Amino acid sequence: MSNLILTDFLKSLGLLGAFLILGVFIRAKFKIFQKTFIPASIIGGFLILILGPQCLNILPVPSEWFKTYSLLPGILIIPVVASIPLGLSLNSNSNKIDNNYLKNLFPLFGIILGVSVFQFAIGYSAHLIFPNKNLYSTFGAELSIGFVGGHGTAGILSNILSDLNLPYWEIAQGVATTTATFGIVGGILIGIILINWAARNGYTQILKKPADIPESIRIGFEKDILKQNSIGRETTISSSIDTVAFHSALIFTACGLAYLLLSFIKKFKIPVLSSITVWAYAMIIMFIIWGIINKLKLSHLVDTKVKSKISSSFTEYAIISAIASLPIKAISNYIIPILVIVFLGYFFTTLILFYFCKRFLKEYWFEQMISVLGMSTGVFLTGVLLLRICDPELESPALTNYSISYTVTGIIYYALLNIFILMPLNYGIFFSILMTSFISFIFLLFSIISSRLLFGKTFKGN
Repeated sequence: MSNLILTDFLKSLGLLGAFLILGVFIRAKFKIFQKTFIPASIIGGFLILILGPQCLNILPVPSEWFKTYSLLPGILIIPVVASIPLGLSLNSNSNKIDNNYLKNLFPLFGIILGVSVFQFAIGYSAHLIFPNKNLYSTFGAELSIGFVGGHGTAGILSNILSDLNLPYWEIAQGVATTTATFGIVGGILIGIILINWAARNGYTQILKKPADIPESIRIGFEKDILKQNSIGRETTISSSIDTVAFHSALIFTACGLAYLLLSFIKKFKIPVLSSITVWAYAMIIMFIIWGIINKLKLSHLVDTKVKSKISSSFTEYAIISAIASLPIKAISNYIIPILVIVFLGYFFTTLILFYFCKRFLKEYWFEQMISVLGMSTGVFLTGVLLLRICDPELESPALTNYSISYTVTGIIYYALLNIFILMPLNYGIFFSILMTSFISFIFLLFSIISSRLLFGKTFKGN
């Protein structure tokens, strides 16, 4: 029986894989997808959704597969989050980058976290805007989870809510997937508009006129073999173990130990610790594993590029499965509140980032701002995409600052995520709006103070 289950699961992954490939070729063929930079995983996911049992019911596949797809993001996000600490280093390897530029990291930390937390306040405000809509208690958390966390993080939300036996966990995951899709598409479009405006008004330090976007970025792949980037170093010899397998083993080990630790905690009913979800333990354990690796002076065995490609692969499948299993009928009841919080999310995220980055970052403020905008509405690679449009050769230190800040703030964000999701359940919606607004204010205040301390009281941006 177990063999049949695993075989069926492999078949269901085959469908996802086929539509991922189809999404790649559709992106390369049709201009509309090139201009909006919609990822292949989103294209493929919506194709499965439209052709599946919820819409046209054309795909000759079991409906149980879609139940599997709804659960997949919650599973795949665990190794994605667990991988974050692996290879973590705050040291820049580039000699070209002035340490003064790295000082921007401190105000940047505050700005990113301030925006991320304020998105919770915006989302929860839907309960005040639509008092008669009978929204479920945690509605609104999906804005930040979708915008900052992305499609994969929708699985964290469903994990937390399903562990609490809340019946709307699948709807919440669908809402988060919807906000994540709006976030990626809208964030890219807003970013391109801002880049063109900034180039005309002299705010970009490298780009002097609106960008001609390279064909490879538009279609989604590089045709010239000589220009194709390497995915990383081969840190191990394949006669012993494949490099990708070694990095995967480290990630899966952290996940396995996290499940063991959580089962031990639940067995003895340890207060507080029992309510912490498995992905949080996976990240903590990975910190320990990475610390041991460094202590044994084996850090040369880990390459962050290889690790990132593994976690990115999980994310691609999390995205396509989340979209393919969207509970359309259930989500349609919330479409107006979703559109309202998404629009408010676009507006305040862009406004806060533009004002604070321009005023409190020194040098290349726009390049850093546009990359953070991509991350705050989409995923890490969305920020890289926008940065490459206004800095094609990545000449500025923006990528270094962006990469480090993404890693550090990502750890803090995921550490606090459980608290923000459960806040409306424990303390009510008014308290949640006030508290998330206050925490956002504290982070933004940190960005102001750190900027003044590092760059002087007279510094007012550039």
